Amino acid sequence: MRLTTYSDYALRVLMYLALKPDELSTIAEIAASYDISQTHLMKVAHQLGVAGYIETTRGRNGGLRLAKPVERIGLADVIRTTEPDMAIVACFKPVDAPCAIFPSCVLKRALAKARDAFMAVLEDYTLADLVAPRAGLAGLLGIAPQRGAQH
Repeated sequence: MRLTTYSDYALRVLMYLALKPDELSTIAEIAASYDISQTHLMKVAHQLGVAGYIETTRGRNGGLRLAKPVERIGLADVIRTTEPDMAIVACFKPVDAPCAIFPSCVLKRALAKARDAFMAVLEDYTLADLVAPRAGLAGLLGIAPQRGAQH
């Protein structure tokens, strides 16, 4: 199973914001830290805002911040929000791609079970888990240490 770059970027944005809980962050600084496109991040940030994961503040001193505590942002929920289609193969949607063996196919069932197991593992993780190595991650992203931050 492979997640889209879009989901990868969404997780990176959330992790970055989790490392700066008491500050607003800009798309430009997040893009620079990860060396990725600002244009792509703007689309990702917009969807994360619509989904209620982040808050945006417009204007000269604007930016992004998490809208929920890190413990309440589940990894599986984020992936369900950002992945447009969890159908691993075309036969998961037989209306779109008819298959001659669909009625007797075991492959479809095996792949569905694998997808469900993948998501079940993600259910066990929150954004808090992803940013547990806080100091190491902050250092790698060029984020100054936050005094007393435990978010």
